[in-house]
Amino acid sequence: MQSKQDGYEVVVVGGGIAGLTAAMILGRSRRSVLVVDAGEQRNTPAAHMQGYPSRDGTPPGEFLAEVRREVAAYGVELVRDRVTAAEPDGDGEFEVTLGDGGRVHARRLVVATGLVDELPDLPGVAERWGRDVIHCPYCHGWEVRDEPIGVLYGRATGIHQALLFGQLSNDVVLFSGSHELADSDLRLLRAAGVRVADGEVEEVVVEDDRLTGVRLAGGQVFPRSVVVVPTRMVPRDELLTKLGARTKDTPAGPFVEVDPVGLTSVPGVWAVGNATGPAEQVVNSASAGYRAGAAVNADLIHTDLERAAALLD
Repeated sequence: MQSKQDGYEVVVVGGGIAGLTAAMILGRSRRSVLVVDAGEQRNTPAAHMQGYPSRDGTPPGEFLAEVRREVAAYGVELVRDRVTAAEPDGDGEFEVTLGDGGRVHARRLVVATGLVDELPDLPGVAERWGRDVIHCPYCHGWEVRDEPIGVLYGRATGIHQALLFGQLSNDVVLFSGSHELADSDLRLLRAAGVRVADGEVEEVVVEDDRLTGVRLAGGQVFPRSVVVVPTRMVPRDELLTKLGARTKDTPAGPFVEVDPVGLTSVPGVWAVGNATGPAEQVVNSASAGYRAGAAVNADLIHTDLERAAALLD
């Protein structure tokens, strides 16, 4: 649907599962809702999504298309665009500017803009991302069980990923790069059956459209069919920070701070999904969107009833 009116009770920024779930709950509450979706969902490179009951193994695009159809059935408007600015109007509401130059009014905002995975700058990584270059044992681990797996050491993750994948395969190699591992780490790696390869990684070897190994700077190649890489997870939070939302420190860097229902430090602005943290999987994001949608609806009810009651006094 590509139509817009001038004002909405709620504008949802981002059309992944977090934003769509919030929109569904609000639509079911008979709210006027606009979802602005730039189509940049984090899991787009993945062939399938895992861990979502009843939809395990579904392609992400197919899943979201079905959710959009469900959301639209409640009168929610969905447009393919991006929000370039959101400014308080002085009355606790917002003027929202879209990429096409249009402006709409929103009484409340739900920001579900997600994050970007910045990949290691190594040949072969970007082209295989989401296939046999992966990052999450819970998203992809079952599918690569028992395969020869390589894990690149990450400053934030340390040896953690190697230990997790060591549960899924008996052939795991941790490429430690220039990092000197502590004796306590080496002890755990030995107990997990994880081997350690020293030396800088030069490239992920790709042959005939498949990953075949990891090459070190010295030329040695370790045959691998899967490589786990540390990503730098960067929230798309420019809209939130410009509104003045507080952030909190996490092992992956600063993310916007929210309460249990997604309310930020900015009155009238909620945030859900990976915009609020690096570990929000699809099922978690749906739950967060549900809670935020219900909270926004309750906030609007109380605001309107307080105004009505004041007129009756």
